[in-house]
Amino acid sequence: MTVYIGCDFHPFQQTLAWMDTEDGVIRYSTLKEQTVAQVREFYRQFPVGTIVGMEATGGTDWFERVVTELGHQLLVGDAQKIRKMAPSRHKTDRRDADHLLLLLVQGRFPALWRRPLASQLVLEQLRYRHGLVKQRTFVCNRIQALGHGAGLPRLKVQTKSGRKLLETVELDPVRGNLRAGWFTLLDQLAAPIAAIEKLLRQHAEQDRLGLLLQTHPGIGPLTALCLVHTLGDVSRFASARQVTAFVGLDPVEESSGDTRRIGKISKEGSRVLRFLLGQAAQAALRKELTLKSFYQQVSRRRGRAIAKIALTRKLGTRAYILLRDEIDYAEFIRRGRQVGLHG
Repeated sequence: MTVYIGCDFHPFQQTLAWMDTEDGVIRYSTLKEQTVAQVREFYRQFPVGTIVGMEATGGTDWFERVVTELGHQLLVGDAQKIRKMAPSRHKTDRRDADHLLLLLVQGRFPALWRRPLASQLVLEQLRYRHGLVKQRTFVCNRIQALGHGAGLPRLKVQTKSGRKLLETVELDPVRGNLRAGWFTLLDQLAAPIAAIEKLLRQHAEQDRLGLLLQTHPGIGPLTALCLVHTLGDVSRFASARQVTAFVGLDPVEESSGDTRRIGKISKEGSRVLRFLLGQAAQAALRKELTLKSFYQQVSRRRGRAIAKIALTRKLGTRAYILLRDEIDYAEFIRRGRQVGLHG
């Protein structure tokens, strides 16, 4: 006996169509102004192992936790695919719940891969750190602008010498107040950035796959963590090209007739991972001769901007291979030499 539930989920209400395969009768329920207690009480009536299907949407962490705690299986489906498979263009909450139930019973439900909670928490910390760093960069740029306006050369705001020069340069009262305010903000950002980076580095020291990635020149603990927890189980990717598309580094093709044009990258994946991977690629460029040679070749033919993207893509491919085969950088190079390649 299996119970299937099609759940049309909204932030404050959910409409359900559910069926027990023992009698095959479809029943309907609506939870209005839903609370955690109400939802838990409703789903408790079903046997352990009940399969619940819903479309991908935001703000469902609490719902997933309730369903999982009760021993049920939650499947989250691709909303676009689910809509394309709908038998009618008419759309109501009850019709949507009915459609979800039908897909579950027929085994056609387009379930998405779900990232484990532990990985979600790591990525939330990485996004938090990324947001703070962006704010710090903005503040540094504003301080730089004040320095340029006062005739100073380009300086590194966060160095002692650069800051001393920027703090002592003569400015009018208004800009002087702005400078003091920007430096105050810069100091306030330092503590939370240092704290979150310390936590993330500690986590990276205990991550086996992350430690393998860090053996590659240029890949630090933050980039390694982001790669491991964003990609998840890499066995679900059939090739490095799929990983490239998942990260959003694949070029978009705009072809028509005999004209074939390759445009900019799709940027479909994680923005934080693309940023960290790009930074890692720049660091690897200074340490790895094969990557440096590759970058120079592409740069001469296509320009530096495209060469940077190509370098980032190549480093991402290497990281995928390290994770897929669970090898370190030394073994990767050894295998490359056996077949006459390095990347």
